[in-house]
Formats: sequence, structure tokens, C-alpha cells
Amino acid sequence: PAFMDFASQEAVDGVRLTWNSWPSSRTEAAKLQQLVPLAMMVTPLKNSINMATLPYEPVRCKSCSGVLNPYCSVDFMAKLWICPFCLSRNHFPAHYAQISENNLPAELFQSYTAIEYTLPHGLITPPAFMFVCDLSLPEEEVMHMKDALRQVISLLPDSSLVGIITFGRHVNVHEIGFQPCNKHYCFRGDRVPQADQVRRWLGLHAVHQGARNTAEPPGGGRFLMPLSDCEFLFEQLLEDMEPWPEPARPGRRPLRATGAAVGVATCLLESCIPAGAARIMVFTGGPCTVGPGQTVDPNLEEMIRTHQDLEKGACKYYQTSCKYYESLALQMVSNSFALDVFACSLDQVGLAEMRPAIVHTGGLILLSETFEGDLTRSQDVFRKSLQRMFHCDSNGHLDMSFGAHIDVLCPKEIKVCGAIGPIASLGRQTPFVSEQEMGIGNTSAWKLNVLDQNTSVAFFFEVVNNQSASPIQPGRPFFVQYSTAYYHSSGQQRLRVVTVGRTWCDHNAPELPLSFDQECAAVVTARLTTFKAEADDSFDVLRWLDRTLIRLSSRFGDYTRDVPESFTLSQSFSLLPQFMFHLRRSQFLQVFNNTPDETAYYRHLLLKQDTSGSLIMIQPTLLSYSFNGPPEPVLLDVDSVQPDRILLLDSYFMVIVHYGATIAQWRKAGYQEQEEHANFRQLLEAPISDAQELIKDRLPVPRMLKCDQYGSQARFLLAKLNPSSTHNAGYGTGDVIFTDDVSLNVFMEHLAKLSVASG
Repeated sequence: PAFMDFASQEAVDGVRLTWNSWPSSRTEAAKLQQLVPLAMMVTPLKNSINMATLPYEPVRCKSCSGVLNPYCSVDFMAKLWICPFCLSRNHFPAHYAQISENNLPAELFQSYTAIEYTLPHGLITPPAFMFVCDLSLPEEEVMHMKDALRQVISLLPDSSLVGIITFGRHVNVHEIGFQPCNKHYCFRGDRVPQADQVRRWLGLHAVHQGARNTAEPPGGGRFLMPLSDCEFLFEQLLEDMEPWPEPARPGRRPLRATGAAVGVATCLLESCIPAGAARIMVFTGGPCTVGPGQTVDPNLEEMIRTHQDLEKGACKYYQTSCKYYESLALQMVSNSFALDVFACSLDQVGLAEMRPAIVHTGGLILLSETFEGDLTRSQDVFRKSLQRMFHCDSNGHLDMSFGAHIDVLCPKEIKVCGAIGPIASLGRQTPFVSEQEMGIGNTSAWKLNVLDQNTSVAFFFEVVNNQSASPIQPGRPFFVQYSTAYYHSSGQQRLRVVTVGRTWCDHNAPELPLSFDQECAAVVTARLTTFKAEADDSFDVLRWLDRTLIRLSSRFGDYTRDVPESFTLSQSFSLLPQFMFHLRRSQFLQVFNNTPDETAYYRHLLLKQDTSGSLIMIQPTLLSYSFNGPPEPVLLDVDSVQPDRILLLDSYFMVIVHYGATIAQWRKAGYQEQEEHANFRQLLEAPISDAQELIKDRLPVPRMLKCDQYGSQARFLLAKLNPSSTHNAGYGTGDVIFTDDVSLNVFMEHLAKLSVASG
């Protein structure tokens, strides 16, 4: 069937479904929903192949506002089209008078299920970038941070609006447009900033009341200025930046008002460019120790919170700080602002508390150990990520879009339950909004403040058709339409419309299991599991995940009742158990040895990435390089570690080049520098070259690590491998892992036993 090639279809429209045929009965669909949800992974701005861009407004249905698409029935004689969602008859506009079967508009081409419209009204102001800089740092770190900001400024388009706020114990808003000296307004760091108060103190009342529509620059040209007008002034500001004048006393942490600084930045941008596109970029090197959003007490005797503290409810500031950032998230969402945090510190900075504001605005999280950077170093995550973030296309426009609204349109047999991703609800009530809530629900429209070509959202649905009252013929198509209105970084407003068409089927039809996309199912399950883990006990979440897999295997496996050895899964389901095995062991669910900040970072990236990227996070890829032939994929198993191999592990967050013991000895002996060993030199170069290719388009840029077998850094590779050979379970042909974790074989044996059990 056509739906078997899931990746090819995704390349066209940016959509993958867990099930590509849906049961037509509400009862049977609900049973399927208990196994793997009826869901779609949608990448709204995917760089789709052969997608047309049309320079005019779309033709919409007069009843449901659905957009004209290839699945519409057309009466060329009467110049009518029938909406596939509400079945209304619509007249074509006058300028479509010449259409015929041989003269179709682009919207009706069968290959254009994804199409983009360039709308006449654009963004009033260019995107703004507010840099919020932590000065409670050692002098060397402040110097490195200033160098990083210079790098960002060199990458921004000249039309970009820029502003800067610095903070330590208090918050300083710098007036860029004041040339005689470095003038700034100081706000107390221990108070929650109020929008009216910030406007009054900064003299921004006129701007907020409508000066935005005049020729006057945002903020009166004082706090936000076009880069082309202030590059020299901005550079002078950076030159004058120095560490906060109150260094930390012995036994105390530096006083750092991160929360107040983010609040002031939000209020300032709201006053200067209400409903404009902006990114609040926080550069910080430690935890917030004063004011709103506080993470830990300044006294070093108090340890910063751990996962164990969160589970026990023993965190003094956590709940209050989360609520503060949730309130900021509402403010940012309504104004299309995004919060980015660049955490360059060996200590936690409070990402777990800030996560609500980052997730709901679609912002970026970057973890690094220091602001120091060198673009020639493979491990320079911070500087390379900045460079990638501000990459421009061939026209000089940033690879980022702003202020997106995504609307879902369904037929009467389907309702939308919710969505999981870097989104916020728009609270739009329509007839096809389900009472059943999965993720962020109770709406059919969501907002994405900032997004790129890889930003993806998982949408969940339920079938509400009563088959006995309104029978649906198997094989009949159904349709779902996604309309994403957004602002391109050029200031142009665009509308991307994707119409998805699939078929109904009987619950016991052979095409149902054939339509299962196990890769999409693994990613959707991972998102749903991670979403549950934010609110529920981790043990309960793992039990739910296990029960779901057992029920799915019991329904779609081939076996003889109570005979585990007879259990097999068809090709459509055979990879899902190992995906779930690695998901159970992943940093998304196993928080031991991770800080709350690290967990927030990993989970946030999972909620943003598309299917292929998310799948690598769940189950890393492993390539083997040897003299025996070209590079080849090998099992993610400890037996794959051999002395005469080089392994390349891609876990998305980290790319590891692992040299077997023999290869490492030859490398240290310098054989690669001798002409007669040119083949060995090529063998060493191949994985490095492939690793660079893997990471070049990722954001954040993964950390790249080189290690030798039995070396201390090899633990990063071994932690990702299936422990088939352990100190308890005998020895295989490869390395040995000292662990009590069960192996994939033991996991599969238990799955088979429970799946075939009676009752």
C-alpha cells in the first residue's frame, strides 16, 4: 500500500501517523487508543520537496474555513468545489473562472498536499533580540561572554532590533541610544517586576499606547534599536561591561537576580513591541539566589535541589519559582516572545524552574561548562550553537520564524484531543474539540512563538463515529488539515497548509497492522510518557509504559497461548519493543545521576524535534569502521565493542568516536603518519568526517567526544549499550558492563511471557 513508505510521505508534507488506517467505529478506535494513540507527528515548516509557494490569499470554505486542497471534489462546469470536511458547496472566486480539468490551479494538483501562501500583510517591526547578561561571574567568564555576544552581533541582520539588560544583585536596563555615557536604569532584584511600574520608570507610556504604529523606533530608539544604527554604541556597551561590583563573600554564593531580569525584559519588550516577534536570550553562569525565580539560598551550606528533593517535596523555592515562570510564560505567549537560556556553568542554574516559560514559548536551552569558546575545537558546544542558531539563508534571512498559529480542522467523525510540543493553547473552541484531553487540549488551535524547519508537534485524536448509526465503508478516505500562519524572519507573513488524507478500516482488517508506523509510534509514546513524567511518579509512568507494550504485543503478536517460545511480532511491530527498551533506560525517564536541570534540557529537546531526530535520542545509532569493509551499522550492544574497530555513536546530544584497544595502540604509535599505512590514516579520518556531517545542522550542536577502549571517557559509550555481557551474566565476545540492568534479551523474554499469558 502507498502508506507503507512513511518517510517518503513525510518528505512531501512533514506528517507521520502512528496508524495510517483508522478503525471506523468509536468503540474499536478507543481500544486501539489504549495501545498506541491515534496521533500525528507534524513538522509545520518542514523543508518539503516540490512544495509550491503562491503569492495570494487561499480560497476558503464559507462554512468551516477549510482551505481548497487536492482532496476537494470539483464541478468544473458550475465552477463549484465541495469541502471534504463539512461537505459544503462553495463557488470559486471570479479570478478562477478559467479553471478546467486541463487548467488546474496549483491548490488542486494531487502532489501539492502541502502548499504555502505568501500573505500581503507582514510584520510591522523586525525581530528583536534582548540580551540578558549575568555579571555575577568571574572576570574571565565575563570576558568570554562578551566575545560570544560580539559573535552574535556579527551574525545578525542589520535590520534586527537589539537591546541589553545586565544583572547581578539588581537588574540594569541599558539605554543604548544615550551617547554621552553608559546610562542605565536600575531595578531591585528582590521584587517581582510589574509592567506598569517598568513602563513608568522607563518613560514608555506613549509607546505602549500606540507609538508603535508611528515612524518612531520601538522604545523611542532608547532601549531597542536597529543594529545598523547602534552597532558601534552596542560594542561600546560591551566594552564597558564588568563583573558585578559586589563579589560573593566566603561561604556564600554570588547574589544573582535571574528571575527579576527575565521579568524586566518581558515587561520592557511588551512596552516597546507589543505582539511583535522577540527572543529574550539569557546568558547565565549560576543559580538564581535572590528574588523571584530563586533556586537556592545564597548560603553554600544549603545544597541545590536534586531529583530526590523534588520527589520528597523538600525544595524550599521550587514551587514558587515554577509559578513565577508560568505567569511569565502567559505574558510571553500573548506577545510572541521566546525565552532562550544559555547556561554555561558547572552548577545548575535553575532550568527546571524556568522550563515552563521556555517550553511554552518554543525557546532554546543550551548547557555548557563555560562561556569560553573556540570554533576550531570539537567540544565547543556553546560557540558553535550560537553560530548555528543565527545561520542565514541565501537571501540573508535568519533560519527562524515567529508568531505561528497552527489550526487543526477535522471531519465530523474525528475530534482533536490535544497536542504535545513547544506550544501554548489558544483556547479555541470548535465542534471538533474532544472532551478527552491528551497533552495540551480543550482547543483546536495552538501558538508557537518561535520555530524552525525541524520544530515538530504531536497531535492526538479520537474517533467519535457511531458505526451502527452512521456506518462508514472500509476504504473510504478521511482528511485532517493543518493551517500554520507565521511570520518569516524577513517580516513576510505566510500560511502553510497541509492536508492529510488516509483511509478508514475495520478493526480486524489486515491493513490495520500494516498501516502501523512503529518509528512514529515510538516518538509519540516517548512524548506522552515524558509529559506524564512531569506530573506523575516515575515508577507509575514506567508501569504504564510496560502495560501498554504488553497489551499491544498481546493483540498484534503471533503466538500460541501460554507458550512464550512461540511469540513473534510481524515486521510492522518488530522494532517497537527495542525502542521501548531504550526509552525505559533513557535520560528522559531514568533521572538517577542527572540533575533536574539536565532532565529539563533533555525533555525539552525531545518535545521539539521531528521523528528522525527524536528516534536517535531514544535509540542511538552505532556505526562500525574496520579494515574488513565499508562502515556498517551494528547492534547497540556491548558485543559490538571490539579491539580492531572504531565505533561512531550518535545519541543526538553527544557524538562519540570510540577507538578499540588495538586501533588506539596503533594511533598512539603514530602509524597513521607513515606513508605505507595510508589505509590506517583513512580509517581514522572516516568516522571524524562522518561525525562532523552528523552534527552540522543540529541545534544545539552536540558535544563531540573521542575515547579509547578501557579509557575513562568510554563510560559514555557503554552507558548507551545493551548490557548483554555483564559481570553477572557471563562474558560475550566484546566488552563487559558492570551493571544490574536487564539486557534486551531478558526484556524480550519477559515481554513474550507476559504477552502470551492467559487472562
